[in-house]
Amino acid sequence: MNTLTEIVETDTVMALRPVDPTNDPAWQAVITQDRAWDGRLYYGVRSTGIYCRPSCPSRRPRRDQVEFFFDTPSAEQAGFRACRRCHPNQPGREDAQLAAVKKACEHIRENLDATLSLEELGAHAGMSPFHLQRVFKKATGLTPKQYIAGCRLAAFKQELRLNRRNVTEATYEAGYSSGSRIYERANEEMGMTPASYRKGAPGVAIEWAIADSSLGKLLVARTARGICSVQLADSERELEKALKQEFPKADLRRAAGKAAWLEAVLAKVEGKPAEAALPVDIRMTAFQRRVYHALLQIPAGETRSYQQVAKAIGAPAATRAVARACATNPVAVVIPCHRVVRGTGELSGYRWGAGRKRALLEREAGQR
Repeated sequence: MNTLTEIVETDTVMALRPVDPTNDPAWQAVITQDRAWDGRLYYGVRSTGIYCRPSCPSRRPRRDQVEFFFDTPSAEQAGFRACRRCHPNQPGREDAQLAAVKKACEHIRENLDATLSLEELGAHAGMSPFHLQRVFKKATGLTPKQYIAGCRLAAFKQELRLNRRNVTEATYEAGYSSGSRIYERANEEMGMTPASYRKGAPGVAIEWAIADSSLGKLLVARTARGICSVQLADSERELEKALKQEFPKADLRRAAGKAAWLEAVLAKVEGKPAEAALPVDIRMTAFQRRVYHALLQIPAGETRSYQQVAKAIGAPAATRAVARACATNPVAVVIPCHRVVRGTGELSGYRWGAGRKRALLEREAGQR
C-alpha cells in the first residue's frame, strides 16, 4: 500500500490522498530537508544506490540522479538500499504521528452521531489529548474540533443534495444534536439557509457589471452580502456565460449605471491602492478560509511560495492543498492569489493566465 500522502481538503472535509512524487514540491522537500515529508516521500540516488528520507543530512544530490518513491518496499525493489544515516526503513516519529492522525480521522468519520471529546480521540489514537491536538493541527491545519465540524457539514450537504432528505432528517443523519447548530453553520459556510441550498439556491439576487481593463474585460458580481465573483476574459459573452454556469439558478441582474463596487475592483486590477477592504460573499471551507486569510496578509507587490503559505497556516505538508485553494478562489484580485508563486519563483498556475499574474504583481510593486 502506498504511504505517500498529503493532507488536502474535499469540500469541508480534510482527506488523505496520494500525490505525484515527481512534481516541484517533492524536489523542494529534498532540497530544504523538510521533515514534514518524512514517511510520505523517499528518494533514491542512482549514483550511490542509496535511498533516504527528505530530511536526511547527507549531501544533496543532483536532480537528474534522483528517483522518488511512495514507500520503502518500492525503493528496495528498484535496487536501492537504505541510508545508514537517516534509516528510512525504520519507523520514525513522523510516521507514527501521521498514523495516529489517520486513526483519529477515521474514528471521527465513523462516529459523527456521537459526542467526540479530545480525550476519547486521544485514547483511540494512542496519544494524550494535548499531544493529539498539536500533531493533528500540524498535519491537517485544523484542530480536531474544526475537523469534526467540517465532516458534519459535508455529511449534511450530502444528505440534502445527494440523498434528497429534508432538512430535519439530514440534520440528525449528519450527527447534529439540534437544528439551530446547522443553521448557524449553514449561514456561515454556505451563505444561505439549508432549504435554499437543497433547492440549488434559486432566486438568490446577484447583481453584476462589466468594465474594460488593461487586462481585458472585467466582470464583478455581488450579492447583498458582498462580492461573490470576479472574472477576467477577452469578451463579454465569455464572461456572461461563465457567470450563468457558476450561478445557474440565481436571479442575475446587470447593474444599472456606474457601480462603485465594480470601480473598486477595477482600481485593484490597475494596481491602485485600495481605499478599504471589500466585503465578499463566497462559500469556502475551513481550510480555504485559513489560506485566504494568509493571502490577505501578503503585502502588495510581494510574493510567497505555496510552501510558505502552507507553513504560515500551520500545515507545512499541505502545499498542494494550498495551490488548490488558490486555483479555486472565486474572487480574483480581491483575495490576492496572484501573490503566490512556485518555490522557484515561476509565475504559473494562475486561473487568468501567467501574463495577467505578472502584470498585477508589477503594478503592485510600482505602487510601493
